[in-house]
Amino acid sequence: MSTTSDIAKAVTLLNNESLVAIPTETVYGLGGNIYSDTSIKKIFELKKRPLYNPLIVHIKSYNELDKVASFIPEKAKILAEAFWPGPLTLVLKKQKNISDLITAGKDTVAVRVPNHPLTLALLQELDFPLAAPSANPFGSISPTTAAHVASYFNANQLFVLDGGACAKGIESTIVGFEEEQPVLYRAGATSIAAIEALVGALKIVTKDDVAPVAPGMLTKHYAPSTPTIFSSDVATSLLQHNNKRIGVLSFCQFYNDSKIVHQEVLSRIGSLDEAASQLYAAMHELDSKKLDLLIVEQFPNEGIGIAINDKLKRASVL
Repeated sequence: MSTTSDIAKAVTLLNNESLVAIPTETVYGLGGNIYSDTSIKKIFELKKRPLYNPLIVHIKSYNELDKVASFIPEKAKILAEAFWPGPLTLVLKKQKNISDLITAGKDTVAVRVPNHPLTLALLQELDFPLAAPSANPFGSISPTTAAHVASYFNANQLFVLDGGACAKGIESTIVGFEEEQPVLYRAGATSIAAIEALVGALKIVTKDDVAPVAPGMLTKHYAPSTPTIFSSDVATSLLQHNNKRIGVLSFCQFYNDSKIVHQEVLSRIGSLDEAASQLYAAMHELDSKKLDLLIVEQFPNEGIGIAINDKLKRASVL
């Protein structure tokens, strides 16, 4: 696997319909030319992603939005101007030249402007936006470092543009529109409260296992290979699982129990933003320990904690 910060190399590969793993402020994405069905098919094949699950299109600036979307509601314009570049994806009526492969046959397209200097510089060098789901096999833990991406794929499969660790550490929030009513499809790194402060109350539609409008809506997602339990009471959960080698993921509390083989505390100071930025890296670390069980703690259900809880629930068997 080639890992570098060489934008020129990435440009050449993308122009030749190859894929490049790209850094964003959320997670690493698996990028391909949106106007090349060859590239888009490669994304689905490499990820083993079902074709019914749509992709997110990454554009270089707000000024490029009308090349992808055919209609932009006023509230969408307000949100784009407020949060782009940044971890907010908008689901809008698509232009006719946007491939049905990208949108899973729907008449809407998910689009955002990523907030990472390397990928923004890359997009400036390209004549096309990039479709870029997370750079990992479908359903597994999202990658927040180039090393995470490299651990998932063979050396000859993918070029990785290394932009360091992702600052936000969880996926973008996804908002669509029913007429003028904003709809939350995925909780993410932009808080629901910040969005509602600008456009009013969001309708919540965050689960669909059959024909999701946006990524991240499937019940089972972001999952470690180790069986995982989402717990509102870690101490009690530990008592219920004897004779097992257990890993614990917690917010700010360290648990002292002999059954715990490895523990990841995401923020000793109790910062939800810090916890989010460390979430997937900690899950990767726990999953590498070949444990019998992971117990992941329920976070305060406020701010970005809502999105963290959403990821952990979808990663869990219970």
